[in-house]
Amino acid sequence: MTTVYERHRTAPPRAAGRPRSPAGPLLAALWAGAAAVVALWWADTASVVGPAGWLTGAGRIAGLLCGYACAVLVGLMARVPLLERRIGSDRVARWHAGAGRSTICLLVAHVVLVLAGYAAQDHRSLVAETLTVVLDYPEMLKATAGTVVLLAVGVTSVRAVRRRTGYEFWYYVHLLTYAAVFLAFGHQLALGNDLNGRPVATAAWYALYLGVAALVLWFRVLVPVRLNLRHRLRVESVHPEAPGVYSVVVRGRRLDRLDARAGQFFRWRFLGARLGWTSTPYSLSAPPRGDRLRITVKALGGHSAAVALLRPGTRVWAEGPYGSLTVGRQTSSKALLVAAGVGITPLRALFETLPGEVTLLYRAHGAQDLALGGELEAIARWRGARVLYALNDEHGRRPALTAASLRTAVPDLPGHDVYVCGPHGFARDVYEALRAAGVPDRRIHHESFEL
Repeated sequence: MTTVYERHRTAPPRAAGRPRSPAGPLLAALWAGAAAVVALWWADTASVVGPAGWLTGAGRIAGLLCGYACAVLVGLMARVPLLERRIGSDRVARWHAGAGRSTICLLVAHVVLVLAGYAAQDHRSLVAETLTVVLDYPEMLKATAGTVVLLAVGVTSVRAVRRRTGYEFWYYVHLLTYAAVFLAFGHQLALGNDLNGRPVATAAWYALYLGVAALVLWFRVLVPVRLNLRHRLRVESVHPEAPGVYSVVVRGRRLDRLDARAGQFFRWRFLGARLGWTSTPYSLSAPPRGDRLRITVKALGGHSAAVALLRPGTRVWAEGPYGSLTVGRQTSSKALLVAAGVGITPLRALFETLPGEVTLLYRAHGAQDLALGGELEAIARWRGARVLYALNDEHGRRPALTAASLRTAVPDLPGHDVYVCGPHGFARDVYEALRAAGVPDRRIHHESFEL
């Protein structure tokens, strides 16, 4: 069954000029900050003497960089619109994951090197020195607790572990990053020789952390509160689309002021339905209207499976819009949309609104799994676009999406913008096939919610 969702029968808009991405300048600023942190240690260190000095010095550098990386890590979690919309949620997520791995490595290096240096300096065993530092040094009990929390966050973020735990468990553990950073902050000032007694450096450190805290408070707390008080979202209806796939229509007030675009997503909480404790990202599966939004969800876990049981009138808490998989990435008058499974949701919205010549390639197990298929066919007829399907054969074999098959389906493929949405492995394989087919990297657009 395909949900009937009203479409405005107007021509798709013309492509707007693609704004320059701030990714390069932002990365340069982040690396400049890391260099400034190392320079702080250099300016405060007259000389390094002996093995103990080298170990302690390396540990101090690792500690300073770890403290800086913690601030960067939290800043990337703040969901700043400039990052989410202009750079893209997938790239920000990769940066966040990279910053997380760096933070854990620097944390371990700091702890091991400093303790080893202190033990060598005091001619004591590593265990005895560790007990003295943790129990007797100021702020160290809190810092130890913060270290344990950060290590737990790091372990649960490993992909192999995430696959064996639910999204909800990972989500709550991940939120403990804030507590870990708070617990460790006092230790940085109390025992950080490069900050302690240096008013300018201390002021800059405070400014860094308070600035990041302000971003989190504004964009993760105050902006969502304003959005939901203003628009008062509620579930209007729930419709089955395919086996295990449901569309949820959400009604609200003055939704045109959200400035949401086809291809973007929100993070959703459904209140009063045992789904209000977890914020889960779902893409808009139709262009936003003045009073309605629609998402389409596949039952892949506890939260997504419970979406099918939502009742009309359920209050909704939303954050967003996020993401840059929009017309803003378009560089050509021709586009190919490649979707797999529930990855069809943002591409269905783009299929209706993306200007120019558009072809949609939809990968699914079988015809019964083609969610929103009726809508796709109707849109194709209306705008004169093409819909192609890649379905398993009668023996269950998947058709290969190779460079040759893609070039056969779309002969002038290198001149197209290509939007890809689907599971991680599918997106990687399609990307490699597109590059082999001659599509420039700048014309391949993909966005993932995975960290």
